[in-house]
Amino acid sequence: MITIGLTGWSDHELLVTHKSRKLEDYATHFPFVELDTSFYAIPPAKNILSWIEKTPDAFQFIPKAFQAMTKHKEWLDFFPTEEAMFQHYLAAFEPMISSYRVKAFLFQFPPFFHYSEENLTYLRKIRQWMGDLPVAVEFRHSSWFNEENQPLTLTFLEQHQFIHAIIDQPQTPGNSIPMIATATNKDLTLFRLHGRNYEGWLHANGPDWREKRTFYDYSQAELASFVPIIHALEKDSKEVAVIFNNNSGGHAAANAKYLQKMLDLTFDQLGPQQLDLDLFDE
Repeated sequence: MITIGLTGWSDHELLVTHKSRKLEDYATHFPFVELDTSFYAIPPAKNILSWIEKTPDAFQFIPKAFQAMTKHKEWLDFFPTEEAMFQHYLAAFEPMISSYRVKAFLFQFPPFFHYSEENLTYLRKIRQWMGDLPVAVEFRHSSWFNEENQPLTLTFLEQHQFIHAIIDQPQTPGNSIPMIATATNKDLTLFRLHGRNYEGWLHANGPDWREKRTFYDYSQAELASFVPIIHALEKDSKEVAVIFNNNSGGHAAANAKYLQKMLDLTFDQLGPQQLDLDLFDE
């Protein structure tokens, strides 16, 4: 099975028919969404319950791990212990977990999280604290996939039932990894498409870097190049979830719709009012 979704539901004007119903409109087009807000703060229960109520029963979310859970911030600034942080996070998402609305939790690590025994130990702790929940891992340091460590990394992910988040991004020094199109989980593989804005990724600490980094419009040829990769991954995972993260210029929705058409995909159990795919052919 192949599914397609976007990062967030607020930045896709092509999908919106009512500004006050952005999530509901989004859910008429795609079967899941990546939830970015949980990286910055663990959402309150009322927000999570509202997202569940606004979407069809089969609609799923991919919540990002809270930033201190991925070493972007110090856990000491937020919680008494690391384990307490994980417990609080999982308690917040319990309504989503118990209603089978979580496709996977995404742990996106920073560029300074390199291959080391210390960080491997931390990944083992994550598996322990997350139990048997689906957890996807995205690295940003190239040491995980250098010639020596690549087979070790993939074996480690497989042994601990981690979902490999395969990445398409520009190959900039210091904050990128190569596309390693290998599945490590028999149930799910994530294929995250960040765009190929080299300058935006290169100057990751400059002003407005977040907006510049994901400003990219995939060409039809580039989208076509993903098709054989996705089909190959489908042989090793029951589901390949493709996520478009090239949001800044509003290109993600149109790119996703075009890829959906190329793959001849129809998504069942969406919300009402789905628009004609031909609207996104331009």
